[in-house]
Amino acid sequence: MPVNKLEQLQHLLRSFGSCLVAYSGGVDSVLLAYLSSQVLGDKSLAVLADSPSLPRRELDDAVAVAAQFSIPLRVVRTLEFDNPAYLANPENRCYFCKHELFTRLAPLAKAENFAVIAYGENASDAGDFRPGAQAAGEFQVRAPLKEVGLTKPEIRALSAQFGLPTADKPQMACLSSRVPHGEPVSPEKLSMIERAEYVLRDLGFHDLRVRHHQLTGQGRHLARIEVGPEEMPKFLADGAITRVAESLKKIGYAHVTLDLQGYRRAGLSAPSRPPKN
Repeated sequence: MPVNKLEQLQHLLRSFGSCLVAYSGGVDSVLLAYLSSQVLGDKSLAVLADSPSLPRRELDDAVAVAAQFSIPLRVVRTLEFDNPAYLANPENRCYFCKHELFTRLAPLAKAENFAVIAYGENASDAGDFRPGAQAAGEFQVRAPLKEVGLTKPEIRALSAQFGLPTADKPQMACLSSRVPHGEPVSPEKLSMIERAEYVLRDLGFHDLRVRHHQLTGQGRHLARIEVGPEEMPKFLADGAITRVAESLKKIGYAHVTLDLQGYRRAGLSAPSRPPKN
């Protein structure tokens, strides 16, 4: 158990005096918001950004966790979908998302006298392509978990120690990450992805993504399903294939495919493209 790092983190948060935490309901931000509220009390506020890229269940779960652990929370609406640069879905799309988020948080922090804005980047993220970190730097946003060297496994261990339900929560990138870079994102596409992933989650799948590909021809979409390798047999048993295909076609997918390599985190940044039809 990284007791030393925990003490360092608590000391760092205390040194802030007050802190506004960018909160998503994921493993990292829940631990950060929880410890910030424990250390700073009412001088800490978690802020959850709501937009079409956040699944409704994720929103509800994030609000419920905050309520359960008495984490002060505010929900704000972000407007990245008003930005053509975001909608174009370039490789640095996350930069525009985080820039919009911090554009909302900076005046809030100033108006309500929060000395520091913090977010959940951790030490395991070092070396990843993270354009959101560029936006964080431009707004002087701190990354306390990373600053004290906490890795993802250590964050999960600490979360379990404090009884946080996110300790074993799967990685949950925003819905826009399911669309290959260079293909435009839209609320309509993200709604399809969200409903498709609900189909799979309701069947009991844990690690999954539904990658959304635009095919040639108006309004034609392909769903490329990734599930964890250990869950592949379940997908292939008891008629699950038929139920999933029928459900996703009702959502609007012309083709439903299963990626035989399974779910892999490397697919988040740049989902591969199927051949154009």
